[in-house]
Amino acid sequence: MDVDDGEDGTAFAPRPGGAALEIRSLSGRPGIRAAGEINVITRPSWEQALRKVASSHGDVSHVELSGLMSIDVGGAAVLAVTAQRLTTGRIVVHRPPPELTRILDLFWPGLATI
Repeated sequence: MDVDDGEDGTAFAPRPGGAALEIRSLSGRPGIRAAGEINVITRPSWEQALRKVASSHGDVSHVELSGLMSIDVGGAAVLAVTAQRLTTGRIVVHRPPPELTRILDLFWPGLATI
């Protein structure tokens, strides 16, 4: 899979059929904005972006998901595991798609780092 990791922090993972995952750095606060779909094909870009978030994490990192159309269980797992591995602080998820909330509540109830 080709991933374009642009100078502005953008990662773009094309998917057959035209769907994709676009990830950009947030301006003014630490974190990322994701738009598109997180699934088995785009998950490597999602994992890479969350690794970068975790490596530069302070007390709070933000993940803006208002442009996300869908996320599968594997994508939710990557987010949960990333949050569990933080030594301090938490990840604040803004405007997640409904399935992310359901998946986190089902498999990681009470996860305090998200």
